[in-house]
Amino acid sequence: MDKKKEYQNSKKTEQNPYIGILIGLLLVLLLNGLLFPNIGSNRVIATDYISFIEKVDEGKVKDVVIKDNEIFFTVDDNGKIVAYKTGETNDPELVKRLLNAQSPNESNKITFNKVVPQENSPILNFFLFWVLPGIIFFLIWKQASKVMQSRLGTGGNFMSIGNSGAKIYAESDIKTTFADVAGQDEAKETLTEIVDFLHNSSKYTEVGASLPKGALLVGPPGTGKTLIARAVAGEAKVPFFAISGSEFVQMFVGMGAAKVRDLFKQANEKAPCIIFIDEIDAIGKRRDIGMGNDEREQTLNQLLTEMDGFDGRKGVVILAATNRPESLDKALLRPGRFDRRVQMELPDLEGRKAILSVHLKKVKHDNIDMDIVARATAGSSGAELANIVNEAALRAVRMGRKSVTTSDLEESVEVVLAGAQKKNAVLSIQRKTCGIS
Repeated sequence: MDKKKEYQNSKKTEQNPYIGILIGLLLVLLLNGLLFPNIGSNRVIATDYISFIEKVDEGKVKDVVIKDNEIFFTVDDNGKIVAYKTGETNDPELVKRLLNAQSPNESNKITFNKVVPQENSPILNFFLFWVLPGIIFFLIWKQASKVMQSRLGTGGNFMSIGNSGAKIYAESDIKTTFADVAGQDEAKETLTEIVDFLHNSSKYTEVGASLPKGALLVGPPGTGKTLIARAVAGEAKVPFFAISGSEFVQMFVGMGAAKVRDLFKQANEKAPCIIFIDEIDAIGKRRDIGMGNDEREQTLNQLLTEMDGFDGRKGVVILAATNRPESLDKALLRPGRFDRRVQMELPDLEGRKAILSVHLKKVKHDNIDMDIVARATAGSSGAELANIVNEAALRAVRMGRKSVTTSDLEESVEVVLAGAQKKNAVLSIQRKTCGIS
């Protein structure tokens, strides 16, 4: 139980790292206000100016120090030295009184001086009153940002919660083109018109045609939906906004809607551009089946409003990807929002050959029999084919070769689709006779 409590306490400390700083500051303030004044008050006794003059006239005062508006003096009271202070220094006759109180005997002479106050250095004042508080505030702000980021899932500090958090790629940063996308000829043909509109919008606007506001990329995982969206931006040479649907879902109601507004505001400022929302079903599920989350529903409503509000002639295109189109809301799929549905299918034989050729350009290889490898990978997606090529390159290195061969690809097909070979497995007689694997 003790270890469990210690673990819980440590977790609380990790979640609130700036609490220790606040406790330390409060402790210093309490010590400065309560303890330190009491310690000083036991050494020096406050008195009035008349008592001070009387002790001067009686010859009991040994030394006097004038500092600011206070007089500090010590008294020899029957061999006991007692320190006093008084607050009056406006007496113009004070110096004369002290001189007249001196006796010819040098041992009873009063020694007195005045402490001239010195101002701090301007550099020191600047450091103490500006730099040091700024550093303390920055440290607290940084720790609070980490806590806010871990709890709300925001990508920045706690002052930028409403930002969209989308990754923005400039047109020069996107190197992907349609040549990098193989096995999806129908999808590329459908999206080519969007690229042409972004390049030559005048020939479409002369006829009165407007750019489709959105295109929904539908297909199984690994078929290249994200890749072809980047290729559209790379072909059109326009900025590319990439964000996942789950990033809109926040802890507080209204935060997702604020992210949607910020995303479309940035897109309109950088038009023409492309917005890509991956896994849009995270916020676009049908509302007739009961979403059970007000935040998600508000985010979807804001997305629908923004898609209706912007002008298609500006050149802002929304591409979205999903594996489950049947779960999307009908309002999201109606004409005027996602006008086109681009089907991304698993590649056929010729498509698999083209995909393998694209990925083999990145590795050193001998003459590969594409037909054998493509026929052995029936039903594989583009992502699986890329993994097969990478496994073949790793196998070639393990075997001590400088290039990939057809046998490496055949072996990697079995590793990716069926798992690694169990070389040391011993089969019992029962398994051998009955064919039990």
